[in-house]
Amino acid sequence: MEKKWSEMTGAEKRAERFRRWKYPENVNFINDEAKALYEQRVQRFIDVVELREPDRIPVIPPSGYIPAHYAGYTIKEAMYDADKVVEAWTKYIKDFDHDSIPNTKYLRHGKSLDILKPKGLKWAGGGLPDDCDAQVIEIENIKADEYDHFLKDRGDFQLRCYLPRAYEATEPLSKLPPLSSMGMMGGSDVFADPAVLGAFKALGDAGKADIEWRKALSGIDKMALEMGIPMYSGGLGGGCPFDRIGGMRGLHGTIRDMFKQPEKLFEFMDDALENILKMLSKSEHESGSPIMFMALHRGADGWMSEEQFHKFYWPYLKKVILAFVEEGFVPSLFAEGGYNSRLDVIKELPPGGIIWHLDQTDIFRAKEVLGGRACIQGNVPSSVLVTCTPEKVKAHCKELIERVGVGGGYILSYGATPNQTPIENIIAMRDSAKEFGVYKK
Repeated sequence: MEKKWSEMTGAEKRAERFRRWKYPENVNFINDEAKALYEQRVQRFIDVVELREPDRIPVIPPSGYIPAHYAGYTIKEAMYDADKVVEAWTKYIKDFDHDSIPNTKYLRHGKSLDILKPKGLKWAGGGLPDDCDAQVIEIENIKADEYDHFLKDRGDFQLRCYLPRAYEATEPLSKLPPLSSMGMMGGSDVFADPAVLGAFKALGDAGKADIEWRKALSGIDKMALEMGIPMYSGGLGGGCPFDRIGGMRGLHGTIRDMFKQPEKLFEFMDDALENILKMLSKSEHESGSPIMFMALHRGADGWMSEEQFHKFYWPYLKKVILAFVEEGFVPSLFAEGGYNSRLDVIKELPPGGIIWHLDQTDIFRAKEVLGGRACIQGNVPSSVLVTCTPEKVKAHCKELIERVGVGGGYILSYGATPNQTPIENIIAMRDSAKEFGVYKK
């Protein structure tokens, strides 16, 4: 008799999610060879997550807007023209034998951005040159005295405070009265205000534009899957609650709160953690890749002291990680910056089922500390990928493979995603895994 989902251990749930990933029910492979290649590639990832030696080391080169450049397009063209995105990504996928699909989930739509006019972002065609990476501008979307408002009436806060601060097009929504007063003390006449109507129209127009964009791009992943190329990351995970408030309060606001009102930070993070756990409780029937990407923005060396890391960051992140593992997901933790002083802390997590994607961390020391406990991914530096010759890229990858790939549990990958990477260096990185990363059985 099969166990109920609620009776399974985290390892048993992970095994079931791996099975669904390896043997998908909704993919019509173009032929038997594509099906076999898909299963081989997925098994490669499963093996390294489970800290075993696969047939060879899997490799994930950076993608970003590199497929656009490969097809001769700028970043701006790839943000505004869906036909060019489909053409570029199709060409890139067909021309290169990669272990995973180059991600399209993070491709922003320029038209939607033009409509909403986000205040916290500049992009190619939106304040930046046509071939420039997007730049984030930190703003305080929650003020120091607004924690209670946010936590007690999140919907009202998002509509009347967050949206007007985040987007120029929705500034008129700050005129709205509290939602709790609607229909009781009048106030509905404000909805006839042309500026308010314009703000709601902007939200609707941006939503329609995004739906059309996603619909146009949806065929890319479908095509790649049918060719036998798996999606490596299934989606965004819960992330660290501290990073959530950091993204809304900004750098300066968060630092001030750590000293002046730490109890409010804890209250916010408790609420964020509760919401993440609620989301996970509904995940039983999800299929596809169980690997959940989580970018760790503010936990790096030097951002906060060791004492602050143990107080504000690690306890909550650890609970999120363990919750995902318990539900059979595989957290892929992108440790932005360096985590050299954090390695002895994160090794306390249970072995298996976790990926640490390293950026500027000493990956050789990470292998010493985390080897046999966690899968390690990374960390070919952007400086090497962008400025070095293919021969030097290969030599760097060879050293990573020979030192970090020992015994399995390693994915050859980038540290960050440099869109300016020459295509010959992408090829060198890919080929190094096939040339040096084969395990002799």
